[in-house]
Amino acid sequence: MKFEIITLFPEMFSAIKEEGVIARAIKKSIISISEWQLRDFSANKYKNIDDKPYGGGGGMVMQVKPIRDCIAKIKEQTPETKVIYLSPQGQQLNQSLVEKLASFNSLTLLCGRYEGVDERIIENDIDFEVSIGDYVISGGELAAMILIDSVSRRLPNVLGNQDSLKDSFTDGLLDYPHYTRPEIVNGQAVPEVLLGGNQAKIDAWRHEQSVEKTNQKRPDLLTK
Repeated sequence: MKFEIITLFPEMFSAIKEEGVIARAIKKSIISISEWQLRDFSANKYKNIDDKPYGGGGGMVMQVKPIRDCIAKIKEQTPETKVIYLSPQGQQLNQSLVEKLASFNSLTLLCGRYEGVDERIIENDIDFEVSIGDYVISGGELAAMILIDSVSRRLPNVLGNQDSLKDSFTDGLLDYPHYTRPEIVNGQAVPEVLLGGNQAKIDAWRHEQSVEKTNQKRPDLLTK
């Protein structure tokens, strides 16, 4: 899986490229992450990529040409890439969408800044507009990192023992409770069923716990 990142702050992505699961996946050549500095596609000597909005109002808007030229350059190398704009107006990122995005070989992530991008980019150059939640952050970089992490976890061999297949939301339920040593902490013991070694009973208990936890914390999931 290739991740191509269009950004004004490429250095931010060192946070996921150098540590943890994503770093290990890069070392295994399961994924690659390439940053594209949008200012490199500016046509003026000041490397500006934004301008004042028509109709007035505060803030600046990212221009069409630098973004379009950058996308075109990426598609010269990877024509099949799907272009995603990280935006609070987009489809909310959930496990179903993560599964869909993980089926592609390449994703190009456009990280907006300021007041966002010219609408003509969204209308003509974007395959998916994706939001990580109903709130606003300073730019698309953090959202892009979340998307990269969630999608990468669904790729074969990124996690050991297919651990991601048991994540919350993969079956429409929250995850079941987890316990580890010691067996008793301040008088609170690990549920006995987990100590008996009967895998069928353990699986049944875990499913029951997932349903109960979902009903308590996210009952909306049970109505979908």
